[in-house]
Amino acid sequence: MADPSKTAGATSATANPQGAQSMQTGSPQGQGGSSASPSADAERRTGPLHTPRGDTTIEETVVQKLAGMATREVPGVHAMGNAARRAFSSMTERIPGSQTNVSNGVTVEKGERQAAIDVSIVVEYGFSVVEVSQGIRRNVIRSVENATGLEVLEVNVNVTDVHLPDENEDQDDQQPSSQSKSLE
Repeated sequence: MADPSKTAGATSATANPQGAQSMQTGSPQGQGGSSASPSADAERRTGPLHTPRGDTTIEETVVQKLAGMATREVPGVHAMGNAARRAFSSMTERIPGSQTNVSNGVTVEKGERQAAIDVSIVVEYGFSVVEVSQGIRRNVIRSVENATGLEVLEVNVNVTDVHLPDENEDQDDQQPSSQSKSLE
């Protein structure tokens, strides 16, 4: 009995244009389609960044800096970024009046309400990579979510190197002295 009513409604809707209009307005699909966009707008407007009194937008660089600072606070993180980026940053920091680039080694993909963060680090020798990674995730998620209201979906940690205790920061200064000692 359900099948004939479906086919009757379908044939009357196709045969009679008025029937098609009445089925559109009377059907749950027609109502859902017309009310879905206002509810989607209402859902989009809710949250700490989207209020009835206005919207707040946050640039990716803000999230990068927050994530970079939160990462540097974790014990066992020696430096951030890959070797080339660290070398470039160390040269730019020597320029008078320049600032430390805290977002070095941080990549962010940000939407209206969510963010995904990738962090590249150098771990101090003797620290557990697993524990340092977990600490970074906890600290970055807490810091970014509290400061921005964005939901952090994931924090990916890329360990690019291990800093050994006998390695100096300025290996360029160390190499000439070791070469001169070997020549003596």
